[in-house]
Amino acid sequence: MKTTLVALCFICFIGTISAHAQLAPVLQNNPAPVVITDHPQHASEHAMARETTLLSLTPYSYAQGEVPLVELGSIPYQAPLGDIARAYRKEHALARKATVVFEN
Repeated sequence: MKTTLVALCFICFIGTISAHAQLAPVLQNNPAPVVITDHPQHASEHAMARETTLLSLTPYSYAQGEVPLVELGSIPYQAPLGDIARAYRKEHALARKATVVFEN
């Protein structure tokens, strides 16, 4: 009985939505031409502004040349992921197992 009542309410709800959708206002079919505004100003030559720095207040400096590889340090060794997974699997196989198993 409850499912029939819920189904009936759902069908009525869908029916009212579709009725309102058919009565929705329709857009008018009046074409509107595109109007592009005119900009009379154009680019012209003029004096450039003074140079300003984007960095801190200290003067900007740079150097050219090559840096020896020794000064950059070394990249730390990272073991491959496969080796780590194999080590975990071996450790899990050697780990102590539970001696008592509870079954409900």
